[in-house]
Amino acid sequence: MDLSTTAFAVNTPKFWGGEKELVADCIETGWISSEGPAVKEFESKMASRCSRRHAIACANGTAALDIAVKALNLSEGDEVRTAPNQRQSLEETRHYTMSYDVQEKRLVTHERESTCEHNIWEKEGRCDSSKLLHHLSDHPGDEHEGQKTTEETNTQTNTSEDATFNMDVSQLASKITPKTKAIICVHTYHFPVDMEPVLALAKEHGIKVIEDAAEMIGQTCLGRPCGSFGEISTMSFYPNKHITTGEGGMVLCDDPELAERCQQLRNLCFDPKKRRFVHEDLGWNYRMTNLQAALGLGQLLHLDEAVQRKREIGRLYSKLLKGCPGLILPPDDLRSETNIYWVYGVELLPSVPCEADEVMKHLAAAKVGTRPFFWPMHEQPVFLQMGLFKGQSFPVAERIARRGFYIPSGGETSHTRRAGCILGHCTAWLGCLDRRDHGAT
Repeated sequence: MDLSTTAFAVNTPKFWGGEKELVADCIETGWISSEGPAVKEFESKMASRCSRRHAIACANGTAALDIAVKALNLSEGDEVRTAPNQRQSLEETRHYTMSYDVQEKRLVTHERESTCEHNIWEKEGRCDSSKLLHHLSDHPGDEHEGQKTTEETNTQTNTSEDATFNMDVSQLASKITPKTKAIICVHTYHFPVDMEPVLALAKEHGIKVIEDAAEMIGQTCLGRPCGSFGEISTMSFYPNKHITTGEGGMVLCDDPELAERCQQLRNLCFDPKKRRFVHEDLGWNYRMTNLQAALGLGQLLHLDEAVQRKREIGRLYSKLLKGCPGLILPPDDLRSETNIYWVYGVELLPSVPCEADEVMKHLAAAKVGTRPFFWPMHEQPVFLQMGLFKGQSFPVAERIARRGFYIPSGGETSHTRRAGCILGHCTAWLGCLDRRDHGAT
């Protein structure tokens, strides 16, 4: 294959071979709707995998969040503490006041004076690897806080909580008010939220916890599977997740009454004890089809392999890009958890004189797919037009939305080394920009 003409999609799902037979069986037996047996089997196996008593399959991850919010009886005026660098459905935002708490710690990680056996940023005379970016910090004198140094390569790696891009849980206690009814913990990109203090705080104040584990399927936290925390957890099975059903989601909980409520909300609030088409409440048609569930069953058999594959991709990228000027790379481990590399997300150093969009354009020209980090909720035009979040600012979320992006990370990603080298060329270009901006010759 001519790699010079190969396009690298930002995500290509991995299929393991057994899915086709399971899906074909649905067609052969006629069980294609949500009434088919694969749905209940998928729910049962996902509940077991996540150490939950109940699982409710649904149409997608957003549907799962809608169901979770309504099942917990959150209503207009209730405060829900969460982080802004995420995606939330418009319907949820209409029905309660969403308050943000996101890390506002500085992020100063970069690779400095490192030798890389691949030298991928020195090609075509773009940049001299010995002229690496100087150290920058928003807090002079605190340069080494939250970092560890590898003596052999003189490489600095961020080990502070801000490396997760998750909410800073140390801020939660000061934000709790009598109106606070729930906390939505969204595990983002690489690592889970530090759940222990969240659960303790929620218990102290009688607050519900919704765990959005869409990006952490197969990940653990505190020795427990993600998807097992709080009153209710949600998942997504979009094609870029560790297992996929094309479109699909899951709600997980332990309370049987809560599970029954979620089942009703998923299915237009039909009451199996009453006449069909008579409704006492409003719900949604958020059902998962038997075809989707069959695909999910085939994927679930290989979840551990999928996680291992993602980690292999992530570690190879880190090896290729170590010492590359202009980039902040994700750490491989933090606290007691290992990076799951749902995506391989990078951030531009403050010294790079352009935003991520510019780098992504250069990568697109090299046929490398990318995606920007999530745009902050408080800057979404649709919500500002609704009068929400006016005058609010969250610098960390705003910064990473403009300076962060991720590169091809799908389970079927091939030729990762080539994609990494292309990224290296782009960062070499960035390094040259930085030297020119600082008057280097």
